[in-house]
Amino acid sequence: MKEVKIESTLYVYDTLSELDQEVIDLMDQAVKAREKAYAPYSKFYVGAALLLDNGEVITGSNQENASYPSGLCAERTAIYYAGAKYPKAQILKMAVTAASQLNKTAEPIPPCGACRQAIAEYEVKQDEPIEIYFMGETGAVALSKSLANLLPLVFDKASL
Repeated sequence: MKEVKIESTLYVYDTLSELDQEVIDLMDQAVKAREKAYAPYSKFYVGAALLLDNGEVITGSNQENASYPSGLCAERTAIYYAGAKYPKAQILKMAVTAASQLNKTAEPIPPCGACRQAIAEYEVKQDEPIEIYFMGETGAVALSKSLANLLPLVFDKASL
């Protein structure tokens, strides 16, 4: 037997204003997308914005359904739309923000496991890391310079 240690590195900024203007603008797009979320059941609103290498910004918001598993998270809404509209474009950065009508979200809220897996597919496909910035409604912003920090034992095509 051998022990394998896995480490992840995140960079945490106290406020969004500590980041460069490109990221601030991207997060602003994520906030605008969050405002379009359809979340009547969970009251948990998420917005995502992707910056592509062709300069396009793609946004998505979570869309719930009374049949809970039928909804879709903001990150996957955006990433699948980007893949459908710009199949050859690479995703450079992703901004994610979440707010709740039930609780204050002042800590960084990362993508869920299903979204991490979807992001992994695109990161592996493009063979370049995707910077992921995430935050609550207010407060600190976390940066993962690659999805590999959030999902270190990725399941991808090499696993099949």
